[in-house]
Amino acid sequence: MAAQADKKRGQSFIQGALVLTISMAIVKLIGMLFKMVIGNVLDITGFACFNAAYELYNPLYTLATAGLPIAISRMVSENMARQRFRDVRQIHRISVPIFTITGVVGFLLMIGGAFVIPAMMNTPGAVYPTLALAPMIFFACLMASYRGYYEGLRNMVPTAVSEIIEALCKLAIGLSASYAVTAYGSWEYQNSQTIFGMQFASEADAQYTLSALGAAGAIAGITLGSVFGFVYIFHYYKKYGDGITRRELMDSPRTRSSRVLLKILIRTAVPIAMSSLVVNISSLVDTLLVQNRLYDIMVSDPGFLPSFYPGLFLESDIAANRNMNTTLYGCFGLASTVVMLIPAVTQMFGISALPSVTAAWTEGNRKKIKHSIESVIRITTLITIPSGMGMAVLAHPIISLLFGGKSEQEINVAADVLVILGIAAIFTATSTPLCSMLQAVGRVDLPVKLLTVGVIMKVVFNYVLVGIPQINIQGAGMGSLVCYVFITAMALYCLCKQTRIRPNFVSIFIKPLLSGVFCALAAYLSHLLFIRFMPGKVATLCAIAMAVLVYFISLLALKAVTKGDILRLPKGQKIAKILEKHKWIE
Repeated sequence: MAAQADKKRGQSFIQGALVLTISMAIVKLIGMLFKMVIGNVLDITGFACFNAAYELYNPLYTLATAGLPIAISRMVSENMARQRFRDVRQIHRISVPIFTITGVVGFLLMIGGAFVIPAMMNTPGAVYPTLALAPMIFFACLMASYRGYYEGLRNMVPTAVSEIIEALCKLAIGLSASYAVTAYGSWEYQNSQTIFGMQFASEADAQYTLSALGAAGAIAGITLGSVFGFVYIFHYYKKYGDGITRRELMDSPRTRSSRVLLKILIRTAVPIAMSSLVVNISSLVDTLLVQNRLYDIMVSDPGFLPSFYPGLFLESDIAANRNMNTTLYGCFGLASTVVMLIPAVTQMFGISALPSVTAAWTEGNRKKIKHSIESVIRITTLITIPSGMGMAVLAHPIISLLFGGKSEQEINVAADVLVILGIAAIFTATSTPLCSMLQAVGRVDLPVKLLTVGVIMKVVFNYVLVGIPQINIQGAGMGSLVCYVFITAMALYCLCKQTRIRPNFVSIFIKPLLSGVFCALAAYLSHLLFIRFMPGKVATLCAIAMAVLVYFISLLALKAVTKGDILRLPKGQKIAKILEKHKWIE
């Protein structure tokens, strides 16, 4: 009875991944619209301040949650498979106060860091958006406890809906606040030479501060989004609970003590937390390193960057030899904003895969483990390979489409970065589900070891390459590529070794790669054709549509999608019957 109830209550990997992927697609479309508009409301300096605030938030959020959402998901999934329903409830009870305390600590650290880290980055304007982002860490921690719990129950709906609520608030409130702050600040300066009562030595200083305050307004919307997201998920829990029935609780073994479960939770969470912390701290260090290495170029050869990127920098910045590193990092941020869509989607696969693979591993079902691993990797590569290659070949048209309000020089620099980051994103995005599956089969220590080595490689490459004047900001993308190629290859090797399973490499890599090549060729060639008789943005959209069409045709021609994958989709039997009729699946 319990097993049947669990089956009815839970979602399969593909169903869960589909729920999260649809929600992530909505969230990312909203986020992309937000970034497009905010990228045009703010100048490139304000956009750099906006991104710099997140470089402090990300490691602090990871430290505050300490890997607990994933650990909770894994423990809940494992105990559900063993029908220890009382332990499932107990896990949730002990997690909420932990997240509350860590959220408060994270909030206080964020406030303190706001007055230290921006100065270290040589981006003092980042203090305003960092302060605006500080309260978000508290509400994000509270949300994380409920999201991890429901993900372990294989109910991805609360996570999906709360993320959409966050995105909508960010769009509506963030854009309104940023526009209002920027418009009012400009009006005040024109009339009184002050901005919110502050006086400035020059117009350039006033513009810099106004850009930073505009970024803070945008982030205020993101913070309020986290508040509303938490209110939703808390209400969902109070109204619908977790689906565990009274009969299941009565039949369940006696719960273990809070101390025992807390020890297991911490033992599971610490290695996972270290993995995330390594990535986020490396991102913060990377930001400090990249901007300071660019600053070193400015100091050692003041005329090099203006001559290398003619027309990119303000004349006042060139004359004072300042802010050029921030401008280049802002261009890098434009490319990063576009490319992070791919890892964000595959992160949802990792979240959905973890309880499914954990359940199969707990049951000891070798056939089910192999099937789960192959499904996760295949569906991941079916998205990462064509997306990354497509971004690389259409880098300039995509940046122009999304950030048309930027100057041609800024678009050119961002597009050059996107070519490298597009290829790197294939490996960045593929490594995430692989590391999640290593955690699912009990090797929570391996991802942190692989990530540590990879990040060290990235820091070394970035330090060397960014410091070479002729490479400068492009070196940051090259460092990411080297780092994640290593992590992806080693994570796959360790997963195969740990599970003693050899996946079908033709199915999970070769077919998606061939389909991705056809997709990229279609994108590149069709854009060359369409741009001859269409406006630039229309040509880009048509080229993307053509690439998607060719990609799906190649998937069917190569039989890259299996019948099992289709059957797990909503209305899968009907879709499978149509495809089988045309002999497009076996």
